[in-house]
Amino acid sequence: MQPFGAIKHIVPVSIDSLMLYFNGPDMEVANTHCYQWALALSEARQQWPWLRECVPAYDSLMVVFDAHAVDMHQVYLALKDMAPKAPPRGEGSNAKKTLPVWYGAPEANDLTQVGEHTGLCVDEIVRLHSETTYKVYAVGFAPGFAYMGQTPKALHCPRLATPRKQVPKGAVAIADNQTAVYPSSSPGGWHLLGLCPLSLVDRDSHSAFLKVGDEVKFEAITEHAYRNHYAH
Repeated sequence: MQPFGAIKHIVPVSIDSLMLYFNGPDMEVANTHCYQWALALSEARQQWPWLRECVPAYDSLMVVFDAHAVDMHQVYLALKDMAPKAPPRGEGSNAKKTLPVWYGAPEANDLTQVGEHTGLCVDEIVRLHSETTYKVYAVGFAPGFAYMGQTPKALHCPRLATPRKQVPKGAVAIADNQTAVYPSSSPGGWHLLGLCPLSLVDRDSHSAFLKVGDEVKFEAITEHAYRNHYAH
């Protein structure tokens, strides 16, 4: 299948799914194309009952369809026909969200190790991490786990050589040029900066608080605020 428009590769994944990979001089542009296609396909589901799911990532989008209703070539033609109707870059407004963080919480505190790697003091680490506006590029790994970028270069840290067997729920972490919040207790190999008291997955609907395209800022709070002003 020949690529078209902002799509640079189209790869069959299985009998009922295709992976679209997007062009762009950098990840920001490629992810914007991906997000716009995800929005366009979400709207197209009303006219395309065979379209089951769209799963966006950094620069790719998996399209899952009903193989009993259409074949892969028909899906390809439908996507190609829809391409000119995809929203132009910059259309739509991304949700802006703020996540409170108790930096240096004892259960999630790798600030010393991050400082040793970067040469930054604790105050500088907190300032750099909290003054940056991040974009949610993908949601995965665990329900509600949002990959956000990009962290300032001065804050870049590699993943841990040996991942932890258990990272606490709400742990705010960094790895390479990314940051994230662990929505539940799980294994993990990122450096921990503190704890976020907000629940990132709705208990009833199971929907994620952070979505691809959201703009996120972290706000430093005190231990008192963490323990007394936020429900757990």
